[in-house]
Amino acid sequence: MKILFAASEALPFIKVGGLGDVLGALPKTLHQMGHEVHVVLPLYSQIKPQMREKAHYRCHFSFPHAWRDVYCGIFDAEIDGVSYHLIDNEQYFKRPQVYGEYDDGERFAYFSKAVLEILPKIDFFPDVLHANDWHTALVPVYLDTQYRLMQGYGNIRTVFSIHNIEFQGKYDPFILGSTFGIESRFLPLLTHDRDLNLMKGAIECSNKVTTVSETYAKEIMNPYFSFGLDTILAPRSFKLSGIINGIDTVLFDPATDKNLPANYSAADLSGKKVCKAELQKELGLPVREDLPLIAMVTRLTPQKGIDLFYPVLNELLGEDLQLVVLGTGYPEYERFFASFEPYHPDNFRLCAKFDAGLAQRFYAGADLFLMPSKSEPCGLAQMIAMRYGTLPIVHAVGGLSDTVEPYDPTKKTGNGINFCSFNAHDMKDAILRACELYGDKENFTAAQQNAMNGDYSWDKSAKIYEALYREIL
Repeated sequence: MKILFAASEALPFIKVGGLGDVLGALPKTLHQMGHEVHVVLPLYSQIKPQMREKAHYRCHFSFPHAWRDVYCGIFDAEIDGVSYHLIDNEQYFKRPQVYGEYDDGERFAYFSKAVLEILPKIDFFPDVLHANDWHTALVPVYLDTQYRLMQGYGNIRTVFSIHNIEFQGKYDPFILGSTFGIESRFLPLLTHDRDLNLMKGAIECSNKVTTVSETYAKEIMNPYFSFGLDTILAPRSFKLSGIINGIDTVLFDPATDKNLPANYSAADLSGKKVCKAELQKELGLPVREDLPLIAMVTRLTPQKGIDLFYPVLNELLGEDLQLVVLGTGYPEYERFFASFEPYHPDNFRLCAKFDAGLAQRFYAGADLFLMPSKSEPCGLAQMIAMRYGTLPIVHAVGGLSDTVEPYDPTKKTGNGINFCSFNAHDMKDAILRACELYGDKENFTAAQQNAMNGDYSWDKSAKIYEALYREIL
């Protein structure tokens, strides 16, 4: 099959969140399965120079969009057998940040149309065009409303993946023509709850809609999780499916990870003790093997369950444990966590930054990994943690429910600890249960080995995507 992915981020060029990881791994896996795979993404100024150098100029041209003609340059690269096409337009992509600009709607509408405009230029008309999240939600919309009758476009089938339904691309209907270049007769296609809703348009137009775990696919048909789109998704459940993400098991391998002070495996965990001691030293904590070290690598936002700490953090830090947090986000959350460091210098640290190498050392050096997310479409951190033998403590929602099985000491099955209600004291109880398990070395080691021996690769998921593509063809 010929498959084209359209996305706002993709490793190895640019990553802001989990979408970048998915678009770095899934295309590569599909190529290894024998498919011809291309990826289109913006040529951001944030792409590191060494990666920009891998992309070579192909051509430039202009195309009509809304009320004007716009410039489009194409730079090509091939990495691990996957063809990448980076869309060059400095007006839109030479910005201080990837997301969060005042004109994101206009920027990504331009990009979505450019995805379709470049197909004749790169001489690649895919069998399946796979768009991702609201940034490329207009790709299937533009395809159906403006390109279907043009040569080469008629037989393209479309898949749209929802990685996080909270962000839908909502705008004033007044700008349908001036910003998005869509005729007013298509307004009902994109209107939901009196707004233009780009994600709603993609759900309407795509042949299949996927999300990133089976449980999340069910959850988003419930108003609590859907952010208003349950009334759109429920009647279209026939086209919705959930496919769990994988992780790059070569990149995330404690036996070969060069970021770690010592390597280790499920068969020999001695290196993990070294990683724990070195992380404690790096963070200025007492080196104590007898205390469980609990880590969080997270964005400090409400979705990640940070509010649960307000009633119980002081109580938790009175227990025999160490807690370390790596991440940035809402300033009030950063201030909240930072306020506890002076009072608990021996068992709490906040690292308010993003540091990929330090994140790897958190995954390897910790004993337990905390993810109390209010909602979690899939989650990759819990799978990375398990790969490193660090048992996850999770709120059992979305992909966390699908990937973390509570450890059963009688059967020696399971790979983590969970709690089922979004409640601060239930989270605290789960943490204390995990600390109790840490004190039972035989069962804790069995749970670690279960976690490390799990299959978190993309192989199984990629086969499900392959079957989905064949179904719509």
